[in-house]
Amino acid sequence: MVTEITLDNIEQLAIGSSFLGTGGEDPYLGSLLCREAIAKYGPVKVLAVDELKDEDNVFIAAALGAPTVMIEKLFSIEDQHRAVETLERFIGRKASAIISAEIGGCNSMMPVAYAAMRGLPIVDGDGMGRAFPALQMTSFNIEGVACAPMTIADEHGNSVLYQTTTGLKAEELSRPVAAAMGASVCMSCYPMTGAEARRAAIPKTLSGAIEIGEAISRSGDPRSPIDRLVAALRAHEYYKDAAVIFRGKITGLERDTSKGWVFGNCTISAMNGAGSAELKFQNENLLVTVDGKLRCVVPDLVTIVDAETAHAIPTERLAYGQRVAVVACSAPPLLTTARALDVVGPQCFGLDEQYAPVATLIGDLL
Repeated sequence: MVTEITLDNIEQLAIGSSFLGTGGEDPYLGSLLCREAIAKYGPVKVLAVDELKDEDNVFIAAALGAPTVMIEKLFSIEDQHRAVETLERFIGRKASAIISAEIGGCNSMMPVAYAAMRGLPIVDGDGMGRAFPALQMTSFNIEGVACAPMTIADEHGNSVLYQTTTGLKAEELSRPVAAAMGASVCMSCYPMTGAEARRAAIPKTLSGAIEIGEAISRSGDPRSPIDRLVAALRAHEYYKDAAVIFRGKITGLERDTSKGWVFGNCTISAMNGAGSAELKFQNENLLVTVDGKLRCVVPDLVTIVDAETAHAIPTERLAYGQRVAVVACSAPPLLTTARALDVVGPQCFGLDEQYAPVATLIGDLL
C-alpha cells in the first residue's frame, strides 16, 4: 500500500485516476494544485480505510460541475476550504481525515491538495471506485450515509448549505445553483464518522490509481503502455476483468453541455475500415457497443486511451482523427449489487440496455 502522496507519485496518481475517471474531467490542473500544495505543506499521509477509528470525522473535498468548464475555470484550495469549513461549522465537528468522492480526474487530486493544506491524512478509498456524474451515485449513498448536510462554494466568496432528505434531492437542488455559480464549484458532502466510512467507502482505490499510473508511465518495460495498463488492471482485485475491446480512430463526435453536464456520443472506426465502436457519455463514458453488440455498460468502466501512450482521453478532449483504444474493466463489487444498480445502473442514466457484467460481455477477450 502507498503510505504517502509526495511530489514523486503525484504524476502517477493523475495518470491512473484519469483512466479510472472513465472520461471525466482532466486531472492535469488538479495535479498542478497538488504539486504546489505538497511543495508548500509537505507530503500527505495515506490512511487505509480499515485504519479509521470509530470517532474519526471524515470529510469529502470535491468539485462539482461540467468538465468542459472545469478546464477553463480554475479551482483554489481556498474555495475548497470555504466549502469544508462551512460544513464543519454547521455540524460542529472538525475533519480528522479527507476522502475523495470519486477516484476519477480532478476529484482525486483536489482532496490531496486540500489534505496537504490542512495537514490531514487522505483515506485510501472513495465513494465510486471510478467516476459518476451525480451526487447520489456513490457507495456512501448506497450504504445509507446521508449526502446532506452539504455545502458548495465558488471563487467569489459565495457558499450555499443544503439540508435534504436524499442524495437525489441534493443533486436536483445543487446542480442548478452550481450552474448559476459558473458550472464549476467546490463542495463537501457525506460527512462521516470513521465507522461509517469503513462500512461505506470503496477501499484501495487511491493506491490502485497510483499503481495503474505507474504501469502506464513505466520506462524500461518492453511491453507497450496499453499492455502494461491491462496487466495492472488484471492485477487489481476490482478491475481484474479487463481488456482492450477496440482500436481505431475517432470519426464521429457529438457533445452538448447542458444542465451542468456534458452529454455526447463518440464513434471510433477501425483503421482498416472494418468495424466501428459507439460510445455514449454523460461527463463519463457510460457504455460501448462494437458493431452493434454491447461490450461494456455502466457501472463497469469504459475508457478511451491514446493508442500510443495509453493515457486516458477525457470526453472534453476527444477530437476527430485521434488514434485510440477502448479499454473496459470490471467495477468494484459494491457497485454491482441489486441495491447498487438502483442507484448507478444503466436505467439511472436513461439507457435502455440492461446491466451485464463485463466479464460476460468480453469473455472472448479475457
